[in-house]
Amino acid sequence: MEKHRIHRIGWLRAAVLGANDGIVSTASLVMGVAAAGSDKSSILLAGIAGLVAGAMSMAAGEYVSVSSQADTEKADLDIERRELANNPVYEHDEMTDIYIQRGLEPELASKVATQLMAHDALEAHARDELGISVNNKARPVQAALTSALTFSVGASLPMLGVVFAPFAILQWVVAGSCLCSLALLGGIAARAGGAPVLRASARVVFWSASAMVITSVVGRLFGVTV
Repeated sequence: MEKHRIHRIGWLRAAVLGANDGIVSTASLVMGVAAAGSDKSSILLAGIAGLVAGAMSMAAGEYVSVSSQADTEKADLDIERRELANNPVYEHDEMTDIYIQRGLEPELASKVATQLMAHDALEAHARDELGISVNNKARPVQAALTSALTFSVGASLPMLGVVFAPFAILQWVVAGSCLCSLALLGGIAARAGGAPVLRASARVVFWSASAMVITSVVGRLFGVTV
């Protein structure tokens, strides 16, 4: 049997976004503070604050945005439920037209619409008319928890560099360890999603390195972090 990965798309997107943001934002913050000439305790404090604030922000942002998607899905399903109750013939014709456009003969399309609507009319319309399925259905709590957890895990990586690296090479240790972690994260995410591993890793590393370099430059030039 073929093994597909589309069912992972909901939690995988939130997990990759959370972990990537945790590594990049915390590492950039730490390197910016370090470049501004701060001592190690100030760098550590800034990193911890960034970790906590970032995790809460990711959780809240994911919950709000995915809840908006869920509200829209619910509203559309309510419309379909009313239409099925009030005008089932029109809804049947609508489904028939959808299947005709996908390549079925009109007679066969009508039979398919009849059988699917007899089984579960609302599910059939949700999937084939609205594009809502079990695989891509909005799950706000899952997205929020996944993002917060993975952000915290990602943010802990540059913090370990701050704690254990000698101050003189702190920025190099943080940058190097985080870029390696990001390459690994990109590879794991690509592997889980069935995408090319090298291309995904290179993409993550390039944009993340750019973010860290820009923040370090700003910290060095202006003596502040952004």
